[in-house]
Amino acid sequence: MSVRPLFGQTWLKVFSIGVYIFLYLPILILVLFSFDDSRLAVEWHGFTLKWYAKLMQDEDILLALKNSLVVASISVGFSVIMGTLAATGLSEARWHGKSRDAVHGLIILPVIVPEVALAVSALILFIALGLPLGLATVIVAHIIFCLAYVTLTVMARLEGMNPQLREAALDLGANEAQAFLQVTLPLIVPGIISGALLAFVLSLDDFIITQFTAGVGATTLPLRIYSMVKFGVSPEINALSTLMLGFTIAVALLAQLGSRRPGQPRSEHMEHK
Repeated sequence: MSVRPLFGQTWLKVFSIGVYIFLYLPILILVLFSFDDSRLAVEWHGFTLKWYAKLMQDEDILLALKNSLVVASISVGFSVIMGTLAATGLSEARWHGKSRDAVHGLIILPVIVPEVALAVSALILFIALGLPLGLATVIVAHIIFCLAYVTLTVMARLEGMNPQLREAALDLGANEAQAFLQVTLPLIVPGIISGALLAFVLSLDDFIITQFTAGVGATTLPLRIYSMVKFGVSPEINALSTLMLGFTIAVALLAQLGSRRPGQPRSEHMEHK
């Protein structure tokens, strides 16, 4: 082994470690100071859980958390149903050439368009329709961007599925509904779970769209955190951010587990048969 490749590998490892430190050191500091006994959070004064206890007694934060969970749950529920049906229909439509690219572009559009543009357009729509701003308008706005993520995730799963399995079910006497429920749906469940978990985290964490479409009494957790930060970063905010971080990591792990393909061995066995 020459000196140059060895030096290159060492440099890449050092650079990678530096990137990880740059990304995660602020998060580690936040988590650390959420257990600090001092309110200033500038130097360590001792371990305590009082900020978490105080956080659980804050009625405004608990109400904001409830609103966030309601918005995320309802928006993800509608997005999963609509996104799964849309992905299935688009995958079976046999689009070709520019038509396929145009359809995929329309699906990806809510993902790549800046959130400010989506938020303003949703606000203008609600005002034009005369709808009062509240949790209902926040839910509708969240469905718009959650639907895109669910659809893309399920479509990716469908593209990796063997279409001959569904055709075999139809040849054996199953109708379209039976083929979807008994063959297609079990195979795309991991993709549906991954898309739902991703959409849930994005909805729970959204600030910009919620800020434009929320009315009085529709304060979600990100909006509440923003209003608290305006008066300075307190240990309660560190504790709340740590809890949200832990929840996000748990959801990401569940999404990773859900993206595995437990039905693949069975599918391969059917193909060999």
